[in-house]
Amino acid sequence: MEALPLDGVVVADFSRVLAGPYATMLLADLGATVIKVERPGSGDDTRSWGPPWTESSSAYFESVNRGKRSIALDLSDPEDREAARELVRRADVLVENFKAGSLAQYGLDFESAHEINPGLIYTSISGFGSKEGAELPGYDFVVQALGGLMSITGEPERPPVKVGVAVVDVLTGKDAALGIMAALRHRETTGQGQHVEVNLMSSLLGSLANQMSSLLTTGSAPQRMGNQHPSIAPYETLRCEDAFLAVAIGNDAQFRTLCEALGLMSMADDPDFATNAQRVAHREDMVSRLEGVLGARPAADWQQRLQGVGVACGQVNDLARAVDHAESLGLRPLIDPGGGAAKQVRMPIDFSGHGSAAVTAPPLLGEHDKEVLAWLQDPEQQLFPISARRNSQ
Repeated sequence: MEALPLDGVVVADFSRVLAGPYATMLLADLGATVIKVERPGSGDDTRSWGPPWTESSSAYFESVNRGKRSIALDLSDPEDREAARELVRRADVLVENFKAGSLAQYGLDFESAHEINPGLIYTSISGFGSKEGAELPGYDFVVQALGGLMSITGEPERPPVKVGVAVVDVLTGKDAALGIMAALRHRETTGQGQHVEVNLMSSLLGSLANQMSSLLTTGSAPQRMGNQHPSIAPYETLRCEDAFLAVAIGNDAQFRTLCEALGLMSMADDPDFATNAQRVAHREDMVSRLEGVLGARPAADWQQRLQGVGVACGQVNDLARAVDHAESLGLRPLIDPGGGAAKQVRMPIDFSGHGSAAVTAPPLLGEHDKEVLAWLQDPEQQLFPISARRNSQ
């Protein structure tokens, strides 16, 4: 089997819910051996977050926990706590999102872990950092509000809304995985481990790109504009006969192409629409004229016609149609972990030098207790790649 980038890296995953498990799932996809430490009896909170339910858990839990081993440890129990500390000693990476300072009582805080294992990459994920915001609970929904994302999401005359997925958790998980890989590279050259810290608030602010730059440039906070872009037009959804079509025009030549395809050459030559700045200034009139033509035919027809002349556009799909479209483009969006488990979304990174990790289903709670405990008790024993769950049962 071809070596993967993180083959041989052992990750002690003390995290739960979304940001941490998402980060460690990415590491597992890259070849790392991830050992998920869960509470006996209940496990990760998201095991009970349903509906929808799977055969063994919830769809939420299974979305971010494939490719891992699960061990149930009660950190208040001396024997289990010692097993957890041995896991820390044997690991290359630790990921946790406990309340700041709470792992110290178990001897699993950064200082204690670093003493056990000086080369450990200890990764802490929080809502608002380890200083004044350390006591604040870090829920994605609340961070979307406090971090300003909701203020720019939704229609101008309607209440602010959250993004339709816990996007801040996902962004933070990606930041955590990136920080871990940078720290592993640093350890290769120095031999030193370190404490990597990420938080939801900072990950959100760091992802606001041009919207944050607009604030810092003008001193005025951007406001909700629905699907419209503050600096480009048309760059929004336009109503067709049966559905909405997202149209993204990046320059004046593209606008002329759009007008030609719609039979609106007079618009392309109109000074009110000839440049992007003018189109932004006269957006309402522009949209009215474009929709006057688009409304005569279905969105799918317009998508085919406009894409055929190089206009960036796409019908607003639901998730099922989105997956179908990705498959039609050869993007292979899904993977099958086997063993009766539901399909999963594939890691969106391809490498020319190697394949991807063998996909294994999200683990049952404590499924690998015996295997992992035996490994922890015998320094000479190896943890071999896990096979697809239930296939051999």
